[in-house]
Amino acid sequence: MSWLDDDDDLDDEFEDYDESSIRTRPNPKANRPRTKRRPAHEDAQTGRVLGVDRGRYTVLLDEDTDDEHVISSVRARELRRMPIVTGDQARVVGDTSGDEGTLSRIIGIADRTSLLRRSADDTDQVERVIVANADQMLVVVAAADPEPRARLVDRYLVAALDAGIRPLLVVTKTDIADPTEFLAHFDGLDLRVFTSALEEMPIDEIGAALVGHSTVFVGHSGVGKSTLVNALVPTAERATGHVNQVTGRGRHTSSSTVSLRYHGELGTGWVIDTPGVRSFGLGHVDPANILAAFTELAEIAENCPRGCTHLADAPDCALIEAAERGELSETGRARLDSLQRLLQTFSDKAEQTPGR
Repeated sequence: MSWLDDDDDLDDEFEDYDESSIRTRPNPKANRPRTKRRPAHEDAQTGRVLGVDRGRYTVLLDEDTDDEHVISSVRARELRRMPIVTGDQARVVGDTSGDEGTLSRIIGIADRTSLLRRSADDTDQVERVIVANADQMLVVVAAADPEPRARLVDRYLVAALDAGIRPLLVVTKTDIADPTEFLAHFDGLDLRVFTSALEEMPIDEIGAALVGHSTVFVGHSGVGKSTLVNALVPTAERATGHVNQVTGRGRHTSSSTVSLRYHGELGTGWVIDTPGVRSFGLGHVDPANILAAFTELAEIAENCPRGCTHLADAPDCALIEAAERGELSETGRARLDSLQRLLQTFSDKAEQTPGR
């Protein structure tokens, strides 16, 4: 028998053999095999996240068009570790009709232009994301009841600068107390200030500053922030509270962060109302950015030696030398004290950090 005859025998043996004859491992669940390839979601729509409530996201689609509407969404499983916050531009798929009972899915977040964050305290590395894509921060503080806290406002300013957000300041309840002494603390800063009394709220003036911007409102509980929001956006219906006469603290009324559209004679903008806070940790902030929040001191600090900490015991610090020569005003010295307190906090944190 020749090798050709052997070949004929092989043809006979495998005559009825095809790919269906290959034995495969049984798949009892009959599910599709896993793959790392994800769908492209070319049909995804992008919308603004207006609010978050117990895992459900309110998203505005087709903004500023005749088809503008609101939908309810949940996050995709692969985004479970990514914070999705008010102000985010979210990519959504699924039922985006907005009809009652429908639910879509967030499958991605567009690049953010800014991110406002805070931590529980200055030594806490766990940060809480407050809002995304805001370009202004309106700090609301009362002239009295509760008493204004200049150092808390300083922290807001530092956080705003670190996020690349322009700060504004509103002082409410000026019919109760004169805010002049408090406002002197911020002399020299590039900070626009509005004053507001109960019967004389500068709604038009503040509203004009909101047009074309996404502005996050922040402030201590009880300072009148929700009252101001309701005056600017009559449909907001944000709950308002009062100040405890025993503790001097305001009661938390706004429990969530929400975006509201402002409509004014000059145009529209976005008001982002946040819950009142009594502290604002800066554990996430780069200490190098803090000095820039104190504009007038930053100019003097340009004459400091390289690597200067600007702390009270820093050698050859131009800020300290200027204060000793009497070149800083009383307000300037108060500002320097505030700056040094913040910088000292970060210095202490660095010493407590293992491996440093």
